[in-house]
Amino acid sequence: MDVVEGIKRGDRRALARAISVAESGGAAPLIASLFKETGRAFTVGITGPPGVGKSTLTGALVKRARAEGKSVGLILVDPSSPFSQGALLGDRIRLADHFTDPEVFIRSMASRGHLGGIAGATGDAVMLMDAFGKDLVIVETVGVGQSEIEIAEVADTTVVCLQPGSGDSIQVLKAGVMEIADIFVVNKADHPMASQLKREIRTMMTMLDWHGWAPALVMTQAMSGEGVDELWGALWAHRAYLHESGELRAKRASAFAHEVRNLVLGRLAGAVDQAMLRAMDSGLMEQVADRALDPYAAAERVLAAVDVKAAPGGRPRMAPRVRATVKGLNAPAEHGGHAPSESEMAHHREAGV
Repeated sequence: MDVVEGIKRGDRRALARAISVAESGGAAPLIASLFKETGRAFTVGITGPPGVGKSTLTGALVKRARAEGKSVGLILVDPSSPFSQGALLGDRIRLADHFTDPEVFIRSMASRGHLGGIAGATGDAVMLMDAFGKDLVIVETVGVGQSEIEIAEVADTTVVCLQPGSGDSIQVLKAGVMEIADIFVVNKADHPMASQLKREIRTMMTMLDWHGWAPALVMTQAMSGEGVDELWGALWAHRAYLHESGELRAKRASAFAHEVRNLVLGRLAGAVDQAMLRAMDSGLMEQVADRALDPYAAAERVLAAVDVKAAPGGRPRMAPRVRATVKGLNAPAEHGGHAPSESEMAHHREAGV
């Protein structure tokens, strides 16, 4: 495969094409060919509320990494429009200083309705950058709320960024982000309320029972670079801890369990979508609407018609194509987002339920 050979040769265009293929749902053969080349990169996740300065902090970390001669891969996830599935991908603007560095590979990804703060193909992109030979892979999530914590299943080390005076910092902590942090960063440390936020985080940390690694707490001012060296040291201290304690293997095994589960769910979702399309075309949903059949009985009929082997692979989609048929909206499909074509509908009519 030309793309695989290109990645092994260090061809940046091959890496870009491979990630595009992964985003369109075709990652399986690439990962199968390159998986043994992975596992060497240090993967760092940067997450936190909107406006906290994640991109500026990421840029400062890239600068620090390059000063040590480390090659860097960046995955910047931006939120998508729920209607057009488009995204501004504005995080790239704040990293313009690194565009011309051949040792820095920047890839923007639209979340396309995927919950969790990352995109559906983020894990594949991380593995591809790892196989490409990047020393450090940084994943910057969308601005998260209180439950978008999937980055912890992708990154070796998760950095949770907070800013003083935002008003919702502790709400975020109480709702689950607290548990995924390996390092806390209070950015914009020159703010008058920075010390208060630091105390609040310390107080929250005393309420949890930490085993092994207790999260570091770093104060930064990303614009000026203040505290970046301390954050860099904390990152590598956590990396060393993971290796020395043996937790890295267990952490990655857990992450791959999450990955495999998502892939299985994607296959099942595709099979259910197809069965639902056939059910709708056969008039099954009209029977439910007419109260001739209850939803549970209809679900049993759909399940009986599910053919997992014939379903396309891929990851679960937040807005399956069947929803596009019901509402008349364009929903993201595995290859770019479209309602079923006439030929697809004809196929489903022939298959029946």
